[in-house]
Amino acid sequence: MVALAAERPRGPAVGDVVDGHLPGAAGPLAYRLYRPHGGGPHPIVVYFHGGGWVLGSHDSDDPFCRDLCVRSSAIVISVDYRHAPEARFPAAVDDAWAAVRWIAANAAALGGDPAQLAVCGWSAGGNLAAGVCQAAREAGGPRIAGQVLVTPATDCDFTRDSYVANGDGYGLTTALVRWFWNHYADEAARTDPKASPLRATDLSGLPPALVVTCEFDPLRDEGSAYAAAMAAAGVDARELTCRGQIHTSLPAVGMILSADAARAEIGAALRDFFAKRDRRAAP
Repeated sequence: MVALAAERPRGPAVGDVVDGHLPGAAGPLAYRLYRPHGGGPHPIVVYFHGGGWVLGSHDSDDPFCRDLCVRSSAIVISVDYRHAPEARFPAAVDDAWAAVRWIAANAAALGGDPAQLAVCGWSAGGNLAAGVCQAAREAGGPRIAGQVLVTPATDCDFTRDSYVANGDGYGLTTALVRWFWNHYADEAARTDPKASPLRATDLSGLPPALVVTCEFDPLRDEGSAYAAAMAAAGVDARELTCRGQIHTSLPAVGMILSADAARAEIGAALRDFFAKRDRRAAP
């Protein structure tokens, strides 16, 4: 992953990039903060990277985070979390939840607007972002303006049609997803909503959501199912379907140009989440 990252396009320029650490559930976590051009305070997007809960770090999705920062006009904070197999479930989601609470409490010091907080994640990071939103609802805060889940892992069921139709030949394979799950969580724990957000008995009261799915992705159907289940529970949730795209299309900024329209829609959705949060907060 490090070697591949060294060869990829850098992504768009942002106003500033700052590395730091924040307190996680069991120790400090590294983060990278991307600040847009122009004066603040800016809204904040807390971002969780992909990699099957096993691979990656706070800087592994750097071009995508830069793209998110520019398109959303928001601070993007990419947070690392403990990885499997050394730290198995629920370590990653516990770290994600600790990070969101700390960022919410320190938003002003980070140059952000405490009332304008959203979450975003790709793949396993989308799983963590979904879990954080459920945790925030249960805890009564912090208030999350919206969630963008990019080709998220939301369930542990490998019998869905997309696992069969897209199981091989499109980058992420069904065998690799199984490998990730085997490293991350024992089978008995996988139906816990903290591991499989789609398994939650109640999805009402969650933040507005955009769920991005790709046609040739093994995770396509569980992303679609999560968007539909949230909408059925009364959440302002919609699915963005990306025809002809694979699991790794969206983070491939400057490489898979046909995903640019979807990236633009993600940025627009984040701006809309913040605008609606402003209107709700107005007297």
